[in-house]
Amino acid sequence: MPSPSEVLAPRVTAAIAAAFGDDYPELRDADPVLRPSQFADLQVNAPLALAKKVRMPPREVAAQILVHLDLDGIAEPAQVSGPGFLNITLADSWLAAAVAEMAADPRLGVARQPTENIPIDYSSPNVAKEMHVGHLRTTVVGDALARTLERLGHHVIRQNHIGDWGTPFGMLIEHLLDVGEDSPEAGLLESDPNAFYQAARADFDRDPAFAARARARVVSLQAGDPDTMRLWSEVVDLSKHYLNRVYDVMGVALTDADLYGESRYNAELAALCDELEAKGIARISEGALCVFLDGYTGREGKPVPLIIRKSDGGYGYGVTDLATIRYRANDLHGDRIVYVVGVTQALHFQMVWETARLAGWLPDGARPIHVQIGNVLGKDRKLLRTRSGETPRLSGLIDEAVIAARRVLDEARPDLAEAVRAAIAPQIGIGAVKYADLSVAHDSEYVFDLDRMVALTGNTGPYLQYAAARVRSIFRNAGLDPTTEGAGGGRRRIVVRDAGERDLALALLEYGSVVAQTGDELEPHRLAAYLFDLAQAFSTFYEHHPVLKAEDAELRESRLALCGLTLAVLVEGLGLLGVSAPDQM
Repeated sequence: MPSPSEVLAPRVTAAIAAAFGDDYPELRDADPVLRPSQFADLQVNAPLALAKKVRMPPREVAAQILVHLDLDGIAEPAQVSGPGFLNITLADSWLAAAVAEMAADPRLGVARQPTENIPIDYSSPNVAKEMHVGHLRTTVVGDALARTLERLGHHVIRQNHIGDWGTPFGMLIEHLLDVGEDSPEAGLLESDPNAFYQAARADFDRDPAFAARARARVVSLQAGDPDTMRLWSEVVDLSKHYLNRVYDVMGVALTDADLYGESRYNAELAALCDELEAKGIARISEGALCVFLDGYTGREGKPVPLIIRKSDGGYGYGVTDLATIRYRANDLHGDRIVYVVGVTQALHFQMVWETARLAGWLPDGARPIHVQIGNVLGKDRKLLRTRSGETPRLSGLIDEAVIAARRVLDEARPDLAEAVRAAIAPQIGIGAVKYADLSVAHDSEYVFDLDRMVALTGNTGPYLQYAAARVRSIFRNAGLDPTTEGAGGGRRRIVVRDAGERDLALALLEYGSVVAQTGDELEPHRLAAYLFDLAQAFSTFYEHHPVLKAEDAELRESRLALCGLTLAVLVEGLGLLGVSAPDQM
């Protein structure tokens, strides 16, 4: 369902074409420059932009457009305002009908887009290591994008590019053999992978014999020795249990079926290097096979290499990432190929993708996109660290968030049963962390402040969750089921009579457009900002407009319908962000 702006835009463009298109053909598809207005619902700013072109004062341009502007059935007659704006106030009847149509739509006005294949790379932790704060944003942002793109009708292929290969596996396998495959120490790979890794590392650093065995095991691993491969698989499988537990707690839609680690490409790397060298794209430099691309220089103007094969014969990330983009473009037939990865990898990805195009592995129709992820900061505005200076564990941050949410619940709602508060606290705490991350642009930094995140006021996840819970309480008090009021169930007649109802109706009608923008631009903060604005519009509406005690039955039915649709949009919108909406708070 188009938003009011999307409904009006072609009509304004047609009026501009009718007014000036004969003399200025390039204006037949002019941008109407529609913006919100403090004096109306929308204003047309195009007259100011066109005045110089058509050599008229802006107000005269606006008057000429107004002559040809057909808003019949949609809006009140437009008014020329200020230096040359056109103010447009939508008709109450049109607003009411549009909101009623949205309430009756199972998709809540979210149009299904032409389907694209979209592989999306996110989370990507290392095997046998705990996920840390650095994995928070890629996991949360990637999950929200995957959910949103699926809602828009795309075929999303989740790709969890885990670090499941490399020299550390020599010492990990040897440590597994030393402690015993069925020992409690081996179980640390599921419960505390950092402890297992650190113990292996300590053995490697302390015991030369262990280090020699570990190096020999790497050689066996790279040669595909069957017993070594079995042990490697065991290490990976035990780590999967840990990863799945973290994803389950966080409510992240990643499973074993989405795992496409570095090891997936091992068999292709040698041939890939040979092909790059045969095509003249890669050459030997100081013993390593490298690609040197025009325009990529470092300090003192020296060329920056993309290392394909190291001087010791080992393969670097460059060749693995080349194999990955080739697979996603040619085997998965990706249209948009999305990488939700830290901003520091931008140069690396640019070089990988340019190399892939030179090699003919990246078709013109395939578009790789780097969704750059910014850092999480502490209150000192430096990279978030523990008191001991270490990188915080992701599970530890989640636990702290749940504790903080429980504290807020205990203070705000001591009347709720203990079991209810215990069930709600994880939803609020985890939702608070996710929303705080998603409410800022993905490439910007933000401060991890739990007290602010779990607050019930302000632009926070709990504030939105509380807004949804408050709507549910209205229906509980009425003895009605809110799920029958929106997302295809809305059958009540809606009327729009005053500013509060208008503002809520206008906010609701933007939902489909915002979801589309979020998917098109790959920017979840757009949806987060919209949901906050909607919650604020509902709060103002609820404060000044009695629902169950409305003046008459018609108004009561209408306001119940607006409440039901608001709840449906809040619940679905939060769900697209991966945030749950508790029944009560």
